[in-house]
Amino acid sequence: MEQLRRPRRLRQDNLRNLVKETEFSLDNLVFPLFVIDGKNIKKEIKSLPGHYHFSVDCINDEIASLNYLGLNSVILFGISHKKDAFGQEAYNDNGIIQRAIREIKKEFSELIVITDICLCEYTNHGHCGIIDDSGYVKNDETLNYLGKIALSHARAGADILAPSDMMDGRIGYIRKVLDDEGFINIPIMAYSAKYASNFYGPFREAAESAPFKGNRKSYQMDYRNGREAVVEGELDFAQGADILMVKPALAYLDIIKRYSNNFNIPIAAYSVSGEYVMLKMAVDSGVMDKGVILETITAIKRAGANIIITYFAKEIAKMLKGIDN
Repeated sequence: MEQLRRPRRLRQDNLRNLVKETEFSLDNLVFPLFVIDGKNIKKEIKSLPGHYHFSVDCINDEIASLNYLGLNSVILFGISHKKDAFGQEAYNDNGIIQRAIREIKKEFSELIVITDICLCEYTNHGHCGIIDDSGYVKNDETLNYLGKIALSHARAGADILAPSDMMDGRIGYIRKVLDDEGFINIPIMAYSAKYASNFYGPFREAAESAPFKGNRKSYQMDYRNGREAVVEGELDFAQGADILMVKPALAYLDIIKRYSNNFNIPIAAYSVSGEYVMLKMAVDSGVMDKGVILETITAIKRAGANIIITYFAKEIAKMLKGIDN
């Protein structure tokens, strides 16, 4: 019997681009940057080869290289040596991130600057909130501090605020703080499904944010749970989140797909440090071709992510532009 359907007909070289289902552009990518205390610092991060700690006075050199490559968005993480139980440096209007935002905006006003709203890089215990004597993070008390950080970043000129703490009710609390102060047009990108993952190791070294005692399982999600992620997304959506994020990405493509199917707002995915190092080591050693980088990012986009935070953003830009180094 004649075979009427032959999918291979559309796999010919000159037709593949015509019928491709998934495509991403550099506009979809966000590049993470680590800002540190001090001056004249550009120091490679041992756990994240190819990435650096920058002091505020050096950050625009890196922004210029991103701009040249056509990358339009960054997310900033601050590493402070001034740590205390309440992370007060996080909401200091002259803190690291606040100064970095102002420095970037002086020269690159059109760049989209996203900031991480959390306490872990600024607390002397390394947790994402205020702890009690037993080390348990106190949810509702933490919200007040998250609101202070968000407001401070908004005043400094951040374009998008990204709370990564996973406290219950924080999106609604931050939204009210921002609205009450006149920042009604600042979007919130909620880390809605942030899992307690083993893929965060390199980041925690880079950001000096590993908890000194205990772990984060009382507030970050259990990686065995999927339906719970939808509940988290529904709560954040109802509280006014403008973008919902899934973190990590590669091991959670099913969650990205669930979010894409359930929520009619942009979905972000954070392809985290462990994913980056795993693939980079494989490519650098010759075990895999560098095309695996584009393949994995395309998979994240295919799963439903509109925005992808990735440490590979510069490599991807160079690959797409045909730049060898």
